[in-house]
Amino acid sequence: MTRTQLSACLSVLIALSSTAALADDDVSKVNGSITVEAGQRRGDVETVNGSIRVGDNAAVQDAQTVNGSINVGNGAQTGRLETVNGSIRAGTKLTASDGIETVNGGVFVDRGGRVRGDVETVNGSIGLVATELAGGIETVNGDVTVGVDSHVTGGIKYTKPTGNFTFQKRDPIVIVGPNARVDGPLVFERPVKLYVHASAKTGAIRGATAIAFSSATPPAQ
Repeated sequence: MTRTQLSACLSVLIALSSTAALADDDVSKVNGSITVEAGQRRGDVETVNGSIRVGDNAAVQDAQTVNGSINVGNGAQTGRLETVNGSIRAGTKLTASDGIETVNGGVFVDRGGRVRGDVETVNGSIGLVATELAGGIETVNGDVTVGVDSHVTGGIKYTKPTGNFTFQKRDPIVIVGPNARVDGPLVFERPVKLYVHASAKTGAIRGATAIAFSSATPPAQ
């Protein structure tokens, strides 16, 4: 999703937050954080200025904010997770029926996660541990770790920055870890350092040269 598209979506979100009649189990704010307690079930959870916390074994539909982080507990069920300025972190055994997206912030999904969509950032690292990702990974500027036992169906893409985009000082580091698998192509439109474990499997690599490693972690940077 481009920044223009994301801005348009967020404009709709703000309008909905202010004017729409919400279902009884939806939660919407303009200013303030939202907490869904452990084991609770809610519909769409939306705020503009505030964080969102989804407790262990809770269930929500889409969770969206503009300025704030999203934290999801162990065993939670969600739809799409989306923020602009903030990180998104999920505990173990997440089940997400849609993708995960942030502009300025990282994404991390812990062991046993199942995400049926893409993971996207512009500025921020992405980390998966023993996670099944039915979509792909797309970013511009940030490290990516497809950690141990993870499976990414849709490949990895680093998009070439446009406009006045500012690079971080070093090239991003991309790691495909032990027993990890990336089915789709790995496409790099900017320089990266790519490390692929000897036990990992990937699709075709374009724009980078893989550095093989066999230890638990890549060589020291």
